[in-house]
Amino acid sequence: MAFEKSTVLVFMQLTIFVCSVLSLANAQGLKVGFYQNTCPSVQNIVKQTTATFISRAPTLAAPLLRMHFHDCFVRGCDGSVLLNSTKDNLAEKDGPPNLGLRGFQVIDAVKTAVESKCPGVVSCADILALVARDAVSMLKGPVPYWKVPLGRRDGRVSIMQETLTNLPPAFFDISQLKASFASKGLNMKDLAVLSGGHTIGTSQCSSFSNRLYNFTGIGDMDPSLDSEYAVNLKKKCKPTDVSNLVEMDPGSFKTFDEDYYTLVAKRRGLFQSDAALLDDKETRDYVELQATTQGSTFFKDFEVSMVKMGNIGVLTGEAGEIRKTCAFVN
Repeated sequence: MAFEKSTVLVFMQLTIFVCSVLSLANAQGLKVGFYQNTCPSVQNIVKQTTATFISRAPTLAAPLLRMHFHDCFVRGCDGSVLLNSTKDNLAEKDGPPNLGLRGFQVIDAVKTAVESKCPGVVSCADILALVARDAVSMLKGPVPYWKVPLGRRDGRVSIMQETLTNLPPAFFDISQLKASFASKGLNMKDLAVLSGGHTIGTSQCSSFSNRLYNFTGIGDMDPSLDSEYAVNLKKKCKPTDVSNLVEMDPGSFKTFDEDYYTLVAKRRGLFQSDAALLDDKETRDYVELQATTQGSTFFKDFEVSMVKMGNIGVLTGEAGEIRKTCAFVN
């Protein structure tokens, strides 16, 4: 990528205070039951439509969760990740960190279903938040579903370059991750909890192959990676592999559970950012707690951190718009 790690870290540190204040102020406009009078069936419509996709392709759940995360970390949870590029503007969707996102057809189908019942009422940003929640729950995630505060409005701006300065890449160390999450009003516990989302889904070899073959630029392996796990990964990812897929939580990547923390505790986290959780006492303690208690508090913690993340930089009231189609501004 054409940016320096140090530049990203400085940028994040400079924006921590402003972003935190804005997120807290705007989030006041969200509430559970926001559409009770204007579109009372919205949650059932979202759930049923999402289920038609996840039942046929459960591997879509992880990208949909990731899509919500990527939306919230760039310009706040305003649906800007859903906008298409135009001849005059490259949108977030075409940013390097987002090229692997999948599931836009699910959001479009849900939006169409909601619009047929409640035209011009429910935002794409809210639909994305609900779909992410429902998709996780359909992979044996938290039940009953956690309550998602709603009332987000859709943004009109989406800039590809902003994905490079706002989304924490897989190679971030613990200090960089801490700065990234703090800039969005999230703390170290939120970092440890939301990282647990890696219990579902797959990753391309290119996202972690440097840990196997060229960690410090001299053809070495990441010493924090379990050697036996590394041997297995090398069988699936050759040095030149770019697009081969590897399960992030081998054996249960289609089930939302606490296994991720057991793997990280054994130094078998796939990404450098996963391994980094062991480099801070608070995040390490959380990893070890979940690994040794079968995830005793993970589901409840995940609900809390997801709601908190869903509050980042939201547009409410008269700000933004309610898009008719999620890929285009009105």
